[in-house]
Amino acid sequence: MRGQSQYGMEAISQLEHALQCAHLAEEADETPQTVVACLLHDLGHLLVAEREGVAEHDARQDDLHQFIALPFLRALFPDAVLEPIRLHVDAKRYLCRVDSGYWADLSPASKHSLELQGGIFSEAEAEKFMSQPFAAEAVRLRRYDDLAKVKGKQVPVLAYFAERLKEVSH
Repeated sequence: MRGQSQYGMEAISQLEHALQCAHLAEEADETPQTVVACLLHDLGHLLVAEREGVAEHDARQDDLHQFIALPFLRALFPDAVLEPIRLHVDAKRYLCRVDSGYWADLSPASKHSLELQGGIFSEAEAEKFMSQPFAAEAVRLRRYDDLAKVKGKQVPVLAYFAERLKEVSH
């Protein structure tokens, strides 16, 4: 199962990361749509690996994972799920611009991917980013994403989130 493979250069699996991210959103009383976005935000990494027939993507280039899963998910979920997924990479670029301590707190893997994804936003790019619908949700997703890398953290299993998935689907 590809979700059991290591999450980039982190010490946890893709599945553990997704479950931790969704659990953090749920603990913060996010909407069901944001919880599901947190659960599915990195699905594109798995789809890229499946397409390329590799265990994980090439860490020397950006795999554009924030876009890859959208065609598969569009028929199932509303924009309140899809847009935070699409925007979560740019949310990291945004946070590096507006939060002076954000860069220092990123994991080495996240710093590496930021450079591949275009680096820190300019002031104009940051303003344009925040003017988009669901940008605030994407920023919160990004914060959970950054925290969802704890080896051995106990969180609900995937089946637990099945009701949320059904609840927000079309």
